[in-house]
Amino acid sequence: MTATASPPTQATRAVVPVIRLDDVHKTFGSGALAVHALRGADVTIAPGQFVVVLGPSGSGKTTLINVIGGIEPATSGRILVKDVEVNALDERALTGYRREQVGFVFQFFNLIPTLTARENVALVGELVGADDSAAVESLEQVGLGDKIDRFPSSLSGGEQQRVAIARALANDPYVLLADEPTGNLDDRATRGIMDLFWDINAKGMAVLMATHDMEILKRHPHARVFELDSGALVYDSAEG
Repeated sequence: MTATASPPTQATRAVVPVIRLDDVHKTFGSGALAVHALRGADVTIAPGQFVVVLGPSGSGKTTLINVIGGIEPATSGRILVKDVEVNALDERALTGYRREQVGFVFQFFNLIPTLTARENVALVGELVGADDSAAVESLEQVGLGDKIDRFPSSLSGGEQQRVAIARALANDPYVLLADEPTGNLDDRATRGIMDLFWDINAKGMAVLMATHDMEILKRHPHARVFELDSGALVYDSAEG
């Protein structure tokens, strides 16, 4: 009797990265004025990981977020998010990628002041065909179910950032990209926002966050840490 092979277990299946960068460079300008914002970044991030990107101002943190998000084109190298080769997309395809596959949270909330919280979130949802109920669900997910019809001016800084996070989640992205998301918040609001990011990550979404705030790691010591210096990835806690 011929034995049949058992199906692969969860442990033996290869994990497909949600983000992969192969020898990615980003240079602004040329010649003597060239600024090398990224220098040969090699990064692999698995689904569900929470990655904190550290480094001083000018180290390349924002550039790393931007090339992954398709905001800035890489000068060279390969960027994959799920099965999408980001640096091979034309402008139209990039627009769809940014709209449908990644969520962005920035230091500045970028809310439209004449729209309510629900309308700010629904505006993004409409672009991907979601109805108003998706906006309400996203706002409930970030703890603002009772303030969906408030205008930004009547919300605190932390609440406005929660609206921005709800907006980023409205398109059900593969990964959440955050660039200094607590930079304009006080300590209490920062703790609340970071706890929210961890709750989102605990539900399975990969999060990549650029920050200069070392206190984040004291509260969440199990995050994977990247450190950038002058555009080079000089430390990855996954490598010891």
